[in-house]
Amino acid sequence: MKELTDSGELVGGQALAPPAQTRTVRLRGDETEVTDGPFVESKEQFAGYLTVECDSVDRAVEIAARWPDVHFGGAMEVRAVMNDGVAND
Repeated sequence: MKELTDSGELVGGQALAPPAQTRTVRLRGDETEVTDGPFVESKEQFAGYLTVECDSVDRAVEIAARWPDVHFGGAMEVRAVMNDGVAND
């Protein structure tokens, strides 16, 4: 975190509440359906997010590969942020 803060690449991030506190909202026809829990059953959870602003996807992958969660058997997804329906690369 210090390295990303010092380099100016860290934009933000947050941990998320446990899946048991999740609500999934869907539209079924004209009816709103709300269910408890995550949208799919999975052995993996979306535990939080980290937003970085860097020069390339390759740099974002480099940051993800060094993240402690990855080294302890977890995984990180790297995605561009959408602004006005267009991915920022």
